[in-house]
Amino acid sequence: MEPQPLGNRDDQFVWPWMGVLVNVPTEWKNGRQVGESGNRLKEQLSRFCPQKVIPLWNYRGHTGNAIVEFAKDWSGFKNALAFENHFEAEGYGKRDWKGKKHRGSEMFGWVARAEDHICHGPIGDYLQKNGDLKTVSDLESEGARKTDKLVADLAGAIEVKNRHVQELEVKCNETTALLDRMMDQREQLLQKYNKEIRELQQIARRHSQRIINENEELRSQLESKMQELDLRSKELDQLASQSDSDRRNLEQEKEKNKLKTKHLKMATLEQQKADENVLKLVEEQKREKQAALDKILKLEQQLNAKQKLELEIQQLQGKLEVMKHMPGEEDSESKKKIEELSEELQEKLDEMDAMESLNQTLVIKERKSNDELQHARKELIDGFKELAVGRANIGIKRMGELDPKAFANACKKRTSKADAEVMAALLCSKWEDEIRDSNWHPFRVVVVDGKEREVLSENDEKLRELKEEHGEEVYALVTKALLEINEYNPSGRYPVPELWNFKEGRKATLKEVVQHVIKQWRTHKRKR
Repeated sequence: MEPQPLGNRDDQFVWPWMGVLVNVPTEWKNGRQVGESGNRLKEQLSRFCPQKVIPLWNYRGHTGNAIVEFAKDWSGFKNALAFENHFEAEGYGKRDWKGKKHRGSEMFGWVARAEDHICHGPIGDYLQKNGDLKTVSDLESEGARKTDKLVADLAGAIEVKNRHVQELEVKCNETTALLDRMMDQREQLLQKYNKEIRELQQIARRHSQRIINENEELRSQLESKMQELDLRSKELDQLASQSDSDRRNLEQEKEKNKLKTKHLKMATLEQQKADENVLKLVEEQKREKQAALDKILKLEQQLNAKQKLELEIQQLQGKLEVMKHMPGEEDSESKKKIEELSEELQEKLDEMDAMESLNQTLVIKERKSNDELQHARKELIDGFKELAVGRANIGIKRMGELDPKAFANACKKRTSKADAEVMAALLCSKWEDEIRDSNWHPFRVVVVDGKEREVLSENDEKLRELKEEHGEEVYALVTKALLEINEYNPSGRYPVPELWNFKEGRKATLKEVVQHVIKQWRTHKRKR
């Protein structure tokens, strides 16, 4: 606030600041008084920076009076006083207007005060309608109160901002600490996973080396047998000259030895072929294992990179939010920091989009690999159907099919042997039809670990009657078949074949099936 002259502090002025112009030149025209417009008067008084000039009119036309409005601040007050001083210096002030009898054609002007505000006429009417009387001291006090209130409001707003920034900093620190702990846990899990992968690779290498060593041992045994036969043949050649009878016997024995040698050579060739096939299979398995391990490691690395990117994006967003809520005016360094954080955040988001696209491609490749594995299992199932291998650990199990022998054994415990076979056949046929009935669905949905899954309903009327009439064993056989059909073919409700490990009672892996096929082939070859 600018200091004001002492003499003016207690005078009452019209506020907003206004000046009074009188004796404005007018003329009689077309039956009424007309004079210069407000804009023309404003141009003449432009040195005093008026906001606008309002000519005063009545029913006769222009009254020869006008009000000059100045800015509402102290610069406007200064311009108003300059306006008044100018007219006083020229001899056309308020005292001159009142003192002169012959006023001529010049305009008189002064600052509007209390006397002008209460006077009668167009000037007093306008001032009463558009202004109030205030002293300089009143305006200074009012300005001080407004300034104090504004400062208090700003201080309160800054305090609220500071508390909000502190809360954001606390949340950011907590989030950063949590992210650090998650990163440490992820690193520990990754190390544990890598250790398990290395152990699996070592086990696979030892297994492959054992197979190679066994083949080498078989080959050395065959070579030793051939050397013994060659030595025996030489001995027989030496004894051939001893006698004719002995010679004939020796010839016969030599023929037998040659035949045995031929068979051994053929066996050696077959063994070599088998060894080559086994080595090829081992190498193929090694390549498949390595490819699978590489794929798992690559997916793990991509998942880790994705998680790391997500954590970095969250940290950057937290930092950017804190920077945006910092109090005070932003200097160039703060703006630059916010721009750098925004650019880095955008780069991380772009990198995240690229990684999502790569993951989508890998998912498609993974799905294709799974389709190939399913096709391989289907081919193996078709091949097993053509083999008559008898009872073995690895074979085909029809999922969802009732076992007639198990039904017969269960019925024998409750009825006579003769009746049990008939009863088992009828009961087995009946419940096979019930299981295939798509309208019967004795399951209910439960949530386990956040995922929905179907379990058997204990309150199903048919199952409850089965349990009461035929006992726990028959009930267990039917519910087992129901669970299998619901897992493997819930829509068709007919049994489907599956490669099965009968020894461990579970679905067989491709590795177990291939090993079983090689074992059966070797056994069949030895029998030949």
